[in-house]
Amino acid sequence: MQRRAGFTLLELLVVVAIVGILAMIAYPSYQRYVVRAKRVQAQAVLWDVLQQQERYYTQHNRYVAFAFGAAAPPENLFATWSGNQPADSAYEIRGEPCMKTALTLCVQVRAIPGTAKVDAGFKDVECQTLTLSSNGRRSASGPALRCWP
Repeated sequence: MQRRAGFTLLELLVVVAIVGILAMIAYPSYQRYVVRAKRVQAQAVLWDVLQQQERYYTQHNRYVAFAFGAAAPPENLFATWSGNQPADSAYEIRGEPCMKTALTLCVQVRAIPGTAKVDAGFKDVECQTLTLSSNGRRSASGPALRCWP
């Protein structure tokens, strides 16, 4: 009897099962790293926007509230999403007065994940909305204890 070269069905099933198990283990870790990378990207944009706000404050003695879609200057001077374009961005960026404080004294910039204006499918369940304010406060609305480096 002559033996044929190749794989048996059983060998192929074992390989497929091993690959499936490895994928089940690796994919959640990969997803966590993707979320963390997008969060770091949003934090970098928040720092940049806050620096722009401070430069604006030194020239005009006030901060500026802004949101996605603002057409008139100076509101359109600031980034309103975390990526290169809205569809590829995970966070929407907004500038608002600090709580119970006038906009002339304090501004907070917020990164809100997965809004309808950016990638609505993106979720950051650990940190959720990131906030950075001109009075030096950094916070997150999610349950994670450590969202800022």
